[in-house]
Amino acid sequence: METINIHEAKTHLSKLLEGVQRGEPFVIAKAGKPIARVVRMEAPATETGMRRLGFLSGEIKVPDDFDRMGDTEILSMFGADDASAT
Repeated sequence: METINIHEAKTHLSKLLEGVQRGEPFVIAKAGKPIARVVRMEAPATETGMRRLGFLSGEIKVPDDFDRMGDTEILSMFGADDASAT
């Protein structure tokens, strides 16, 4: 796998990504130390050839309280904390 420094990756990103599409991954390095690997993502196609929704199922963890994250801050922006004090 080819290792590319950050400056070269920024300069030739389009060309490098074309290679990734062909199955040629590469590593980005900073000061000679690898920091990221760039690989092609495979999205399974359906029978019609369209990409299938949910192809990352099991790859991403959504917190149980996702729909309540930031509730206190949002309510305070709308003055809800003032209403509950009265």
